[in-house]
Amino acid sequence: MKKSGILNRHLAGAIAELGHGDTVLVCDAGMPIPSGPRVVDLAFRAGTPSFAEVLDGLLDELVVEGATAAEEIRDANPAAAALLDTHFPWLESVPHDELKALTATARLVVRTGEARPYANVLLRCGVFF
Repeated sequence: MKKSGILNRHLAGAIAELGHGDTVLVCDAGMPIPSGPRVVDLAFRAGTPSFAEVLDGLLDELVVEGATAAEEIRDANPAAAALLDTHFPWLESVPHDELKALTATARLVVRTGEARPYANVLLRCGVFF
């Protein structure tokens, strides 16, 4: 058994399969999940695991070269907006409906137990070299 890093076998395996340019949607429990991408649902109960916990764990494992969130996050969920600004000072913002449309291109969806609105981000994978 792994002793560090991501222990969820479905998530660890999905991350290992990602390549340059693939996108990963990290979303709250209320985000509509498109059919097609691989889904790893980590939601246990409302708020668990949090968006911040899942995002921090993923960023330990991924190289990210781009990130997109809904522009509505600034007013509706300032805490999540501040978290994204900390990790991605170059964060791209689009209307929520556009973000939902972009999720159709995701290769992986990671659903958190987050119960606050707009705690969603679409990450574009980079390379480590």
